[in-house]
Amino acid sequence: MLSRFASRLSRPASASLKGFSALAEDSPFMELRPAVTMYSEEETAVRDMVKTWAQQELAPHVREMDREGAMRPDILKSLFDNGLMGMEIPEKYGGSEMNFTSAVIAVEEIAAVDPSFAILVDIQNTLTNNALRFWGSEELQEKWLPRLATDTASSFCLSEAGSGTDAFAMKTTAIPSPDGSYYTLNGSKLWISNSKEAGVFLVFANAAPEKGYKGITAFVIDAETEGITVGKKERKLGLKASSTCALSFEDVKVDASCVLGEVGMGYKYAIEILNEGRIGIAGQQLGIAKGAFNATMPYLRERKQFGTSIGDFQGMQHQVAQLATEIHAVEVMTYNAARMKENGLPFVKEASMCKLYSSQVAERVASKCIEWYGGVGFTEDIIVEKFYRDCKVGSIYEGTSNIQLQTIAKIIANEW
Repeated sequence: MLSRFASRLSRPASASLKGFSALAEDSPFMELRPAVTMYSEEETAVRDMVKTWAQQELAPHVREMDREGAMRPDILKSLFDNGLMGMEIPEKYGGSEMNFTSAVIAVEEIAAVDPSFAILVDIQNTLTNNALRFWGSEELQEKWLPRLATDTASSFCLSEAGSGTDAFAMKTTAIPSPDGSYYTLNGSKLWISNSKEAGVFLVFANAAPEKGYKGITAFVIDAETEGITVGKKERKLGLKASSTCALSFEDVKVDASCVLGEVGMGYKYAIEILNEGRIGIAGQQLGIAKGAFNATMPYLRERKQFGTSIGDFQGMQHQVAQLATEIHAVEVMTYNAARMKENGLPFVKEASMCKLYSSQVAERVASKCIEWYGGVGFTEDIIVEKFYRDCKVGSIYEGTSNIQLQTIAKIIANEW
């Protein structure tokens, strides 16, 4: 079939394009394929549902939670009740059994209202849940997936004081017992999101320090396990409702059945799951950019100077057009990466690209929106100042911008 189409391409240059088009009507290239920002009926229903939920149940409490630095338990429960915490978990475990794109859509829509809850949903779905689905034993899946889908939040515990970007310089150890029936964990973790709300921790620790990173092993640990201490909440610039704490492990005994996958494969699991987690972060940053932009556009029509709406000045129109274009570019990049991941294609470069660019665009958009509001934009009366504070961490967590650039550059070098 390809050769038949190629023969048409070899026709003389003088041949009419009209005739060529007629010949091509039965070509496989005439088959319509959806754009990456076109969603299935199910995905559209997810977007509509989450948008409505976020406006009705989340939006009225965003400022209050930001001031108090805590999530309302009833809203957390509502996330579970609406199936948003187990989006890819199979129905047999109580999950929604949807695709990865649907999870990213949910993160985006929630982030457009409150990025603190978006990061909770993102970590739950793209990191913890999927790690258990991919590498968890049947015993671990049967124990934890029903809870993760219905009532238990989770934390991804990788970073330490001396191992941020260099995550595999970790010092937390998990020494096996003589008979191999259990492990004893000692050490600490830092910057752990959702740690106050979590009922289960996915912890990375070194079970064979003499092997370096090849000893790193992942453990699924009940938050109530003796010897685990959750430290005080960090006082952060943004995402204030989201808890970020230090964790300490003092002679924590963990049964060997709590090992996720294979001993010594934790480094591989962390890298693989963070790659897709970066698409979720891009979804969060996209939601922040859209949230700030949408909160500002009506004001540009309402605010008048010199008898004219400020949005009608050419200088403003050009700025709006530029940022709208960049937001659209982030959307295309993010959902293209999501589709590539779903289709089993290599997506690491694209995930790093959308994570990098989305954080840059979210910061630019939120900053400009404050400027467009003028003096009032610099106050807490307008929500865009919160989006500005919340977006900054996008260039830091789940791989800094420099790490994304290095990843992209390395892959490009290998391609050439």
